[in-house]
Amino acid sequence: MTGIDDLPIRDELRGKSPYGAPQLDVPVRLNTNENPYPLPEPLVARIAERVAEAARHLNRYPDRDAVELRTELAAYLTRTAGHEVTRANVWAANGSNEVIQQLLQAFGGPGRTALGFEPSYSMHALISRGTGTGWLSGPRREDFTIDVEAATRTIAEHRPDVVFVCSPNNPTGTAVDRATVLRLYEAAQAAKPSLVVVDEAYGEFSHHPSLVPLIEGRPNLVVSRTMSKAFGAAGLRLGYLAADPAVVDAVQLVRLPYHLSAVTQATALAALEHTDTLLGYVEQLKAERDRIVTELRAIGCEVTDSDANFVQFGRFDDSHTAWRALLDHGVLVRDNGVPGWLRVTAGTPEENDAFLDAVRAIRKENNQ
Repeated sequence: MTGIDDLPIRDELRGKSPYGAPQLDVPVRLNTNENPYPLPEPLVARIAERVAEAARHLNRYPDRDAVELRTELAAYLTRTAGHEVTRANVWAANGSNEVIQQLLQAFGGPGRTALGFEPSYSMHALISRGTGTGWLSGPRREDFTIDVEAATRTIAEHRPDVVFVCSPNNPTGTAVDRATVLRLYEAAQAAKPSLVVVDEAYGEFSHHPSLVPLIEGRPNLVVSRTMSKAFGAAGLRLGYLAADPAVVDAVQLVRLPYHLSAVTQATALAALEHTDTLLGYVEQLKAERDRIVTELRAIGCEVTDSDANFVQFGRFDDSHTAWRALLDHGVLVRDNGVPGWLRVTAGTPEENDAFLDAVRAIRKENNQ
């Protein structure tokens, strides 16, 4: 039987594995950072109305530039991020992963490099590889924060074309403050004009204000966002960015024609009509996240401070064995490959209780 490595694929893809988390049928699934709350019925009804209207025109291509959607996303950012954003500053695509892919297609590619601070969102490295962009791993401290001095030295030495900063960071949950981002941006511009991408996929869950206002006067700074987490719309696949209008023009050079379907645009517009309700769920999840942190520490676990809708906890002599033990108790969490640590998504109160009970049980079993 022919295997992948028997095909004439690119050398840098040989021996690699696709991105993905286990999808197992267990009572409590807290491994993919999904919002656990189904969309409210009034929103479901509004989606049905908007999609029905879009369906009447499916014989035609969708709005290629998603003008209405980008206008409403700009209004949402203006209201929630504390900075006036216009449609010209916003671009949308099929999930923040496609946003990142388009940025790397436009600003990365063969002969160019991207830098991220690992452990971090693994898709940054994978999409870099997929676009032929070289990948560099930058330093973090023991507590998973970015060592600014070491980071600026790395940027000066390697002069990357794209720099990724996750805030809050996945899988650790740590936020990056404004001053750190400004230092990294200044270092990236001093080395050579480089694009700095702040990935705010979990921004609505953070204690810190959004970094969107920093795009003002900084043409090489991009903030990427998603509707998957705070909007409870992981199945929608809608991501977007805020940046200087020139960046939006640049990604349109590489985007596929009519990349956002009419149905996707209609569904996203319906969701944006219900932001107050959806952000109410975010507040509930933030409270549950903080409860998880408090109770895990009371149990005796080490926990990384979290600004996201998930918590990194440990430390374990063998994190995969601990992952398996939790799974045996009916709870699926994420083993991201960070030695000694696992990650749990904040779920409903009942799901979180089941998780905490499972942690207590395996600690009791290991202490016997």
